[in-house]
Amino acid sequence: LWNNAFNVALGQILIAMAVSIWFFSKEKGSVSTVGKAVKTVFRYHVGSVAFGSFIVAVIQFIRYLMKYLEKQASAQKNRVMVLVFKVVGCIIWCFEKCVKFLNKNAYIQIALNGTPFCTSAKKAFFLVLRNMLRFASVVALSAAVNVIGFISIMVGTTVIGYFLVRAMHDDVNPVIPCVSYLVMSYIVAKLFMNVFGLAVDTSLQCFLACEEMGGCVDFIPGVLAKWVKVHVEKDSE
Repeated sequence: LWNNAFNVALGQILIAMAVSIWFFSKEKGSVSTVGKAVKTVFRYHVGSVAFGSFIVAVIQFIRYLMKYLEKQASAQKNRVMVLVFKVVGCIIWCFEKCVKFLNKNAYIQIALNGTPFCTSAKKAFFLVLRNMLRFASVVALSAAVNVIGFISIMVGTTVIGYFLVRAMHDDVNPVIPCVSYLVMSYIVAKLFMNVFGLAVDTSLQCFLACEEMGGCVDFIPGVLAKWVKVHVEKDSE
C-alpha cells in the first residue's frame, strides 16, 4: 500500500514541480523543466513524499481492515456488525478522498515554496478555504474537459484504428482490434488527462501565488498576466 501511494505521490509532485518551474521561468520552453524538477524533488522532497504517502497508506489499511471485519461478521451472520463496518468503511473512504485531495495540493505547495509537508498541507488547506469559488470553478471545468478529452481520445483512436484495419486487412473482422484500440486509448486518456488535471491545479495555485504576492507579471504567460494586473489593481485600491 505504501509503495503504491508513494509512486502516485511522486508522480504528482514531479508534475507539480515541472509546471511550477515552467510557470515562473521568463523564457518558457528554453529551460529543461522536467530534468530540473526530477533533480529538485529527489534531492530535497523525497521525505515529504514518503510522509504524505504513508498517511494515505495507513488510511487505506484501516479501510481494508474494515472490509475484512465486515466479511468476518457476514460469515457469522451478524447483520448489525456488518452494517456498522459498512458505515465505518464508507466514512473512512470519504476521509481518504479528502486526504488525497489535501495531499495533492500540499505537493503543489511544496513545489511552489519548498516548505515541509505539514507546513505545505496547512498552506494548501487555507488556500482552498480562501479561494473556494475558484477551486470549485476549476474542478467543474476540469471535469468537463476530462469528459471531452476521454471521448476525443477514445473515439478518435478507435475510428482511426478501424479504418487502418479495413485498409490493411480487408478480410479481417475489425471488432476485436477495435476493442483492443478502445482499451489502450482509455489507458492513454487516463494517464494524459490525469497529468493535464494536475497541471491545471498547479497553474491555478501559481496564479494565486502571483496574485497574493502582488505581481510577478514578468513570469506569467501573456493571457494570465492581464488577469493578475486587474486583480492586483483592485486589491491596491
